[in-house]
Amino acid sequence: MATTTNITTTYAGEAAGQYISAALLSASTIENGGITVRPNVMQKEVIQRIDVDSIVKDATCDFTPTSTVDLTERILTVEEAQVNLQMCKKDFVTTWEVAQMGANSGDVPSSLADYMIGHIGSKVAQKIEQNIWSGVNANQGEFDGLAVQLAADAALPAAQEITAIAITAANVAAEMAKVVAVIPSAVYGKEDLKLYVSKNVYKAYIEHLAGYAAAGVGANGYENRGSNQRLVDLFFNGIPVFVAEGLTDNKMVAAQTSNLFFGTSLLSAMQEVKLLDMADIDGSNNFRFIARFFQGATYGVVEDIVLYA
Repeated sequence: MATTTNITTTYAGEAAGQYISAALLSASTIENGGITVRPNVMQKEVIQRIDVDSIVKDATCDFTPTSTVDLTERILTVEEAQVNLQMCKKDFVTTWEVAQMGANSGDVPSSLADYMIGHIGSKVAQKIEQNIWSGVNANQGEFDGLAVQLAADAALPAAQEITAIAITAANVAAEMAKVVAVIPSAVYGKEDLKLYVSKNVYKAYIEHLAGYAAAGVGANGYENRGSNQRLVDLFFNGIPVFVAEGLTDNKMVAAQTSNLFFGTSLLSAMQEVKLLDMADIDGSNNFRFIARFFQGATYGVVEDIVLYA
Protein backbone atom coordinates (compact mmCIF):
# COMPACT_ATOMS: atom_id res chain seq x y z
CA MET A 1 0.00 0.00 0.00
CA ALA A 2 1.41 3.33 -1.04
CA THR A 3 2.13 5.94 1.60
CA THR A 4 -0.04 9.03 1.36
CA THR A 5 1.41 12.32 2.49
CA ASN A 6 -1.04 14.96 3.67
CA ILE A 7 0.36 18.20 5.04
CA THR A 8 -1.71 19.88 7.71
CA THR A 9 0.87 21.68 9.73
CA THR A 10 0.53 24.44 12.29
CA TYR A 11 3.62 26.39 13.30
CA ALA A 12 3.25 28.30 16.54
CA GLY A 13 5.43 30.09 19.05
CA GLU A 14 9.13 29.71 18.29
CA ALA A 15 8.63 28.05 14.90
CA ALA A 16 6.25 30.79 13.80
CA GLY A 17 8.68 33.37 15.11
CA GLN A 18 11.44 31.99 12.90
CA TYR A 19 9.30 32.26 9.77
CA ILE A 20 7.75 35.63 10.57
CA SER A 21 11.11 36.98 11.70
CA ALA A 22 12.72 35.96 8.40
CA ALA A 23 9.93 37.63 6.45
CA LEU A 24 9.78 40.86 8.43
CA LEU A 25 13.50 41.31 8.85
CA SER A 26 14.03 40.90 5.10
CA ALA A 27 12.40 44.26 4.46
CA SER A 28 15.34 46.27 3.14
CA THR A 29 15.10 49.16 5.62
CA ILE A 30 15.14 46.66 8.50
CA GLU A 31 17.66 44.25 6.99
CA ASN A 32 20.14 47.05 6.21
CA GLY A 33 19.93 48.62 9.66
CA GLY A 34 17.94 51.70 8.74
CA ILE A 35 15.44 51.52 11.60
CA THR A 36 15.31 50.44 15.24
CA VAL A 37 13.31 47.22 15.67
CA ARG A 38 11.17 46.92 18.80
CA PRO A 39 10.04 43.30 19.21
CA ASN A 40 7.33 41.88 21.45
CA VAL A 41 5.06 44.90 21.07
CA MET A 42 1.52 43.87 21.95
CA GLN A 43 -0.75 46.50 20.42
CA LYS A 44 1.09 49.56 21.84
CA GLU A 45 4.42 50.58 23.30
CA VAL A 46 5.30 53.94 24.84
CA ILE A 47 8.40 55.63 23.47
CA GLN A 48 9.45 58.15 26.09
CA ARG A 49 11.05 61.44 25.21
CA ILE A 50 13.01 63.55 27.72
CA ASP A 51 13.82 67.23 27.14
CA VAL A 52 16.08 69.05 29.60
CA ASP A 53 16.85 72.75 29.34
CA SER A 54 20.15 74.35 30.38
CA ILE A 55 21.39 72.45 33.45
CA VAL A 56 24.77 74.11 34.08
CA LYS A 57 24.50 77.02 36.54
CA ASP A 58 26.88 79.13 38.61
CA ALA A 59 28.05 77.25 41.72
CA THR A 60 26.80 78.09 45.21
CA CYS A 61 27.27 76.55 48.67
CA ASP A 62 23.75 75.18 48.64
CA PHE A 63 21.86 72.59 46.63
CA THR A 64 19.57 74.66 44.45
CA PRO A 65 17.32 72.69 42.11
CA THR A 66 17.21 74.34 38.70
CA SER A 67 16.29 73.61 35.11
CA THR A 68 13.20 71.99 33.65
CA VAL A 69 12.73 68.37 32.67
CA ASP A 70 9.90 67.69 30.25
CA LEU A 71 8.70 64.12 29.84
CA THR A 72 6.61 63.46 26.74
CA GLU A 73 5.86 60.32 24.80
CA ARG A 74 4.93 58.87 21.46
CA ILE A 75 2.96 55.69 21.03
CA LEU A 76 4.20 52.93 18.76
CA THR A 77 1.05 51.10 17.69
CA VAL A 78 1.14 47.77 15.91
CA GLU A 79 -1.70 46.27 13.92
CA GLU A 80 -2.38 42.62 13.18
CA ALA A 81 -2.07 41.61 9.54
CA GLN A 82 -2.72 38.35 7.78
CA VAL A 83 -1.97 36.37 4.64
CA ASN A 84 -4.74 34.09 3.35
CA LEU A 85 -3.79 32.36 0.10
CA GLN A 86 -5.42 29.42 -1.65
CA MET A 87 -4.05 27.53 -4.64
CA CYS A 88 -4.91 24.38 -6.54
CA LYS A 89 -2.38 21.55 -6.57
CA LYS A 90 -3.34 20.76 -10.15
CA ASP A 91 -1.80 24.01 -11.33
CA PHE A 92 1.62 22.83 -10.14
CA VAL A 93 1.73 19.40 -11.81
CA THR A 94 3.84 20.68 -14.71
CA THR A 95 6.12 22.64 -12.40
CA TRP A 96 6.89 20.02 -9.78
CA GLU A 97 7.56 16.38 -10.68
CA VAL A 98 4.37 14.33 -10.74
CA ALA A 99 6.10 11.54 -8.85
CA GLN A 100 6.77 13.92 -6.00
CA MET A 101 3.10 14.88 -5.86
CA GLY A 102 1.78 11.32 -5.57
CA ALA A 103 0.12 8.96 -8.04
CA ASN A 104 -2.97 11.14 -8.38
CA SER A 105 -1.13 14.42 -8.03
CA GLY A 106 -3.00 14.83 -4.78
CA ASP A 107 -0.22 15.44 -2.30
CA VAL A 108 1.54 18.71 -1.54
CA PRO A 109 5.26 18.00 -2.06
CA SER A 110 7.66 19.35 0.51
CA SER A 111 9.60 21.24 -2.16
CA LEU A 112 6.44 23.12 -3.15
CA ALA A 113 5.67 23.86 0.50
CA ASP A 114 9.18 25.17 1.06
CA TYR A 115 9.04 27.25 -2.10
CA MET A 116 5.70 28.81 -1.23
CA ILE A 117 6.80 29.67 2.30
CA GLY A 118 9.91 31.37 0.93
CA HIS A 119 8.08 33.15 -1.89
CA ILE A 120 5.26 34.40 0.28
CA GLY A 121 7.80 35.44 2.89
CA SER A 122 9.52 37.65 0.32
CA LYS A 123 6.17 39.20 -0.63
CA VAL A 124 5.45 39.92 3.04
CA ALA A 125 8.88 41.58 3.37
CA GLN A 126 8.21 43.71 0.28
CA LYS A 127 4.89 44.88 1.71
CA ILE A 128 6.43 45.63 5.10
CA GLU A 129 9.07 47.80 3.41
CA GLN A 130 6.38 49.77 1.60
CA ASN A 131 4.35 50.12 4.79
CA ILE A 132 7.26 51.40 6.88
CA TRP A 133 7.62 54.49 4.69
CA SER A 134 4.50 55.00 2.58
CA GLY A 135 1.73 52.86 4.04
CA VAL A 136 -1.74 54.35 4.51
CA ASN A 137 -3.78 52.98 7.38
CA ALA A 138 -7.02 53.15 5.38
CA ASN A 139 -5.65 50.58 2.91
CA GLN A 140 -5.91 46.85 3.54
CA GLY A 141 -2.80 45.38 5.17
CA GLU A 142 -1.17 48.77 5.75
CA PHE A 143 -0.44 51.18 8.58
CA ASP A 144 0.52 54.84 8.34
CA GLY A 145 4.15 54.92 7.23
CA LEU A 146 6.83 57.30 8.46
CA ALA A 147 6.55 59.72 5.55
CA VAL A 148 2.76 59.81 5.93
CA GLN A 149 2.99 60.45 9.68
CA LEU A 150 5.60 63.19 9.21
CA ALA A 151 3.56 65.00 6.58
CA ALA A 152 0.61 65.11 8.97
CA ASP A 153 2.59 66.09 12.09
CA ALA A 154 2.03 69.74 12.96
CA ALA A 155 5.04 69.63 15.29
CA LEU A 156 7.47 69.16 12.39
CA PRO A 157 9.21 72.55 12.04
CA ALA A 158 8.11 74.29 8.86
CA ALA A 159 11.72 74.87 7.78
CA GLN A 160 12.34 71.12 7.97
CA GLU A 161 9.48 70.24 5.62
CA ILE A 162 10.69 70.83 2.08
CA THR A 163 8.41 70.75 -0.94
CA ALA A 164 9.63 68.14 -3.42
CA ILE A 165 10.17 68.52 -7.13
CA ALA A 166 10.81 65.91 -9.81
CA ILE A 167 14.37 64.70 -9.24
CA THR A 168 16.84 64.41 -12.12
CA ALA A 169 20.58 63.94 -12.35
CA ALA A 170 20.87 67.66 -13.03
CA ASN A 171 19.12 68.81 -9.84
CA VAL A 172 19.59 65.94 -7.38
CA ALA A 173 22.66 67.41 -5.67
CA ALA A 174 20.96 70.79 -5.16
CA GLU A 175 17.83 69.13 -3.73
CA MET A 176 19.81 66.86 -1.41
CA ALA A 177 21.71 69.93 -0.25
CA LYS A 178 18.40 71.56 0.73
CA VAL A 179 17.71 68.66 3.08
CA VAL A 180 21.16 68.70 4.64
CA ALA A 181 21.07 72.47 5.09
CA VAL A 182 18.14 72.32 7.53
CA ILE A 183 19.23 69.31 9.59
CA PRO A 184 19.29 70.59 13.20
CA SER A 185 22.80 71.32 14.47
CA ALA A 186 22.25 69.02 17.44
CA VAL A 187 21.63 66.12 15.05
CA TYR A 188 24.17 66.86 12.33
CA GLY A 189 27.28 64.77 12.88
CA LYS A 190 25.56 62.04 14.88
CA GLU A 191 26.93 58.61 14.05
CA ASP A 192 23.58 57.10 13.08
CA LEU A 193 22.32 60.06 11.01
CA LYS A 194 21.26 59.00 7.52
CA LEU A 195 19.84 60.61 4.42
CA TYR A 196 17.03 58.23 3.40
CA VAL A 197 16.17 58.55 -0.28
CA SER A 198 13.74 56.90 -2.67
CA LYS A 199 15.02 54.65 -5.43
CA ASN A 200 14.68 57.25 -8.16
CA VAL A 201 16.61 59.83 -6.12
CA TYR A 202 19.38 57.29 -5.59
CA LYS A 203 19.53 56.49 -9.29
CA ALA A 204 19.74 60.20 -10.13
CA TYR A 205 22.54 60.63 -7.59
CA ILE A 206 24.48 57.75 -9.15
CA GLU A 207 24.12 59.37 -12.58
CA HIS A 208 25.20 62.70 -11.09
CA LEU A 209 28.34 61.08 -9.67
CA ALA A 210 29.04 59.55 -13.06
CA GLY A 211 29.79 63.01 -14.40
CA TYR A 212 26.84 63.55 -16.68
CA ALA A 213 25.29 66.24 -14.51
CA ALA A 214 26.26 69.69 -13.31
CA ALA A 215 28.02 70.65 -10.05
CA GLY A 216 31.54 70.19 -11.26
CA VAL A 217 32.05 66.46 -10.88
CA GLY A 218 33.85 66.38 -14.22
CA ALA A 219 33.27 64.47 -17.43
CA ASN A 220 34.72 61.26 -15.97
CA GLY A 221 32.68 61.42 -12.79
CA TYR A 222 33.58 60.87 -9.17
CA GLU A 223 37.00 59.19 -8.80
CA ASN A 224 37.13 59.02 -12.62
CA ARG A 225 34.78 56.04 -12.53
CA GLY A 226 32.40 57.39 -15.17
CA SER A 227 29.25 55.29 -15.27
CA ASN A 228 30.97 52.58 -13.21
CA GLN A 229 29.99 54.15 -9.90
CA ARG A 230 29.71 51.92 -6.85
CA LEU A 231 26.22 51.36 -5.49
CA VAL A 232 27.26 50.98 -1.86
CA ASP A 233 28.69 53.21 0.87
CA LEU A 234 27.69 56.45 -0.81
CA PHE A 235 27.73 59.74 1.11
CA PHE A 236 26.43 63.22 0.52
CA ASN A 237 28.13 66.07 2.38
CA GLY A 238 29.42 63.58 4.91
CA ILE A 239 26.07 61.86 5.52
CA PRO A 240 25.46 58.22 4.51
CA VAL A 241 22.90 57.88 1.72
CA PHE A 242 20.42 55.09 2.53
CA VAL A 243 18.10 53.69 -0.13
CA ALA A 244 14.65 53.44 1.46
CA GLU A 245 12.91 51.31 -1.12
CA GLY A 246 9.55 51.91 0.51
CA LEU A 247 9.73 55.65 -0.14
CA THR A 248 7.80 56.73 -3.20
CA ASP A 249 9.52 58.73 -5.94
CA ASN A 250 11.07 62.14 -5.20
CA LYS A 251 11.06 61.78 -1.43
CA MET A 252 13.82 62.05 1.16
CA VAL A 253 14.05 61.91 4.95
CA ALA A 254 17.00 62.92 7.13
CA ALA A 255 16.89 61.20 10.51
CA GLN A 256 18.81 59.12 13.01
CA THR A 257 18.26 55.37 12.99
CA SER A 258 17.76 55.54 16.74
CA ASN A 259 14.86 57.96 16.19
CA LEU A 260 12.90 55.64 13.86
CA PHE A 261 11.07 52.59 15.19
CA PHE A 262 9.46 49.48 13.73
CA GLY A 263 7.33 47.43 16.08
CA THR A 264 6.32 43.80 15.75
CA SER A 265 5.54 40.77 17.86
CA LEU A 266 8.01 38.59 15.99
CA LEU A 267 9.46 37.12 19.19
CA SER A 268 6.11 36.37 20.78
CA ALA A 269 3.75 33.45 20.49
CA MET A 270 0.90 35.67 19.25
CA GLN A 271 1.32 34.67 15.62
CA GLU A 272 0.28 31.87 13.35
CA VAL A 273 1.67 30.16 10.27
CA LYS A 274 -0.23 27.31 8.64
CA LEU A 275 -0.06 25.27 5.46
CA LEU A 276 -3.30 23.33 5.08
CA ASP A 277 -4.00 20.53 2.60
CA MET A 278 -7.76 20.84 2.09
CA ALA A 279 -8.26 17.38 0.55
CA ASP A 280 -9.30 15.73 3.80
CA ILE A 281 -11.21 18.78 5.00
CA ASP A 282 -13.54 19.69 2.13
CA GLY A 283 -12.56 17.20 -0.57
CA SER A 284 -11.05 19.85 -2.80
CA ASN A 285 -7.69 19.84 -4.55
CA ASN A 286 -6.68 23.09 -2.89
CA PHE A 287 -4.11 24.00 -0.30
CA ARG A 288 -4.02 27.12 1.80
CA PHE A 289 -1.29 29.25 3.26
CA ILE A 290 -2.21 31.25 6.37
CA ALA A 291 -0.03 33.68 8.31
CA ARG A 292 -0.64 36.31 10.98
CA PHE A 293 1.75 38.91 12.37
CA PHE A 294 1.91 42.42 13.84
CA GLN A 295 3.39 45.54 12.24
CA GLY A 296 3.74 49.26 12.92
CA ALA A 297 6.23 52.14 12.73
CA THR A 298 6.76 55.59 14.18
CA TYR A 299 9.47 58.07 15.17
CA GLY A 300 10.53 59.61 18.46
CA VAL A 301 11.52 63.29 18.22
CA VAL A 302 9.93 64.93 15.18
CA GLU A 303 11.97 68.12 15.63
CA ASP A 304 15.11 66.12 14.77
CA ILE A 305 13.79 64.99 11.38
CA VAL A 306 13.75 66.60 7.92
CA LEU A 307 11.12 65.63 5.37
CA TYR A 308 11.42 66.24 1.63
CA ALA A 309 8.07 65.28 0.15
